[in-house]
Amino acid sequence: MASSLETTPTQYLEADGIRFAYRRLGPDQGVPVVLLQHFTGTMDGWDPAVVNALSADRPVIVFDNAGVGSSSGTVPNNVERQTQDAEAFISALGFPVVDLLGFSLGGFVAQVMAARAKVNVRRLIIAGSAPKGGQEHLLQVVEEAFSKNSRDVRLPLFFTPSKESQQAAEAFVDRALARTQDRDPDSGEKVSNPQAASIIGWCAEPDPDHASLKAIKQPTLIVHGSDDTMFPSINAYEMFKAMTSATLIIYPDSGHGALFQYPETFVAHVKTFLDA
Repeated sequence: MASSLETTPTQYLEADGIRFAYRRLGPDQGVPVVLLQHFTGTMDGWDPAVVNALSADRPVIVFDNAGVGSSSGTVPNNVERQTQDAEAFISALGFPVVDLLGFSLGGFVAQVMAARAKVNVRRLIIAGSAPKGGQEHLLQVVEEAFSKNSRDVRLPLFFTPSKESQQAAEAFVDRALARTQDRDPDSGEKVSNPQAASIIGWCAEPDPDHASLKAIKQPTLIVHGSDDTMFPSINAYEMFKAMTSATLIIYPDSGHGALFQYPETFVAHVKTFLDA
């Protein structure tokens, strides 16, 4: 079924007392890729250039976790509970096996989910994220981004100040705003406050031997921006070194949203990895 992130209808699914909002794209057959979203992000925060291209030859699921966007419930203030909510949603979808793409905070959730067997995760993509006990500058970076009074806070938040990166940023924001009907509501403090607490808590929790990363046995693709100010790129390298089956790619002149700056390159890398 041909569909696009800009037009595909929102569906709803009940699990664990939560009414999850989701959108399904791509063919009926194949291992689906479930996308786990960033801090305050909704289904409409994803880049259509990434989602539509991934869904050309495999099912893709975007969704709002509990309390976010069009889903009911409340946002937990810790990654463990957010993972439990996401596991309930994915289990209710009924797929025997899934691939995960976790961006930023979604990458935390993906790590926890992959390390245990509640959901059968085949392969894992972690973009712009950090390990437990990693480095984060969330509050400082978000405050600085808002202080710039840009057209969209993601311009300074996800991209570098270079001319090339900012051109890519403008193109990304245009794509992300293209859907005009049935858009998710923007996130307020009921989302941002508990999610910020969960990010800070995750990075403040020591994991000196990287036991949580070593528990992940699935093949993993780690993608990061060279100049990610929110989660410095050393996080990606530490994940790569600690995991048993990880590949690391760092994109040039790019920030937290590297996957949206280089959507064609990112999709090519992801497809090559998932098809291996």
